[in-house]
Amino acid sequence: MLVFWKEKLVLLSVPKTGTTAIEKALAGTASMIISDPPELKHAPVYRYNRFFRPMFEKACKAEMETFAMMREPISWLGSWYKYRQRPFLDGKQNSTANISFDDFVLAYMKGDKPPFANVGSQAKFLEPRPNGTKVDHLFKYEDTSGWVGFLENRFQRSLTFERLNVSAGGPPKLSPKVEERLRRKLPEEFELWEQL
Repeated sequence: MLVFWKEKLVLLSVPKTGTTAIEKALAGTASMIISDPPELKHAPVYRYNRFFRPMFEKACKAEMETFAMMREPISWLGSWYKYRQRPFLDGKQNSTANISFDDFVLAYMKGDKPPFANVGSQAKFLEPRPNGTKVDHLFKYEDTSGWVGFLENRFQRSLTFERLNVSAGGPPKLSPKVEERLRRKLPEEFELWEQL
């Protein structure tokens, strides 16, 4: 999470949506950089609403706007799958080594997910709160010109973003049967992304 006081903007870092590149490009102008622990670095809307928003509004007398990105759901799961195949995780419970992408996605759909498939939910991360707190500026990860244009306009300068934390190889392929089941089981993930 990055907080930009002058711009009155908070970057909510949805995991696996390229926010590390944004953080690297804009960290020098951030008023607050929350990089650890992961529960705060990747604070979802509900955690932002509970802890950070009241601090800004009550202690600082400021209303901040929020910015986040959402990735196409299958691509997002593919990124997690590849990320967890790193040799560093070999032998650990959250490793996806020797697990097919289909099996990873099938495990992700379970109520009681095994550690390797317990990666959260973009829809839950971005879910508006009953008090109206929501992401003010939500972009598709794939809409590079949209979110770059927004940030350049907000920061009044040209920005360059490096591709960081990119896993080797192409995107994993999901079988049509498992994709159909995923879309049926978790429609909120696809509906939110398609509305953007």
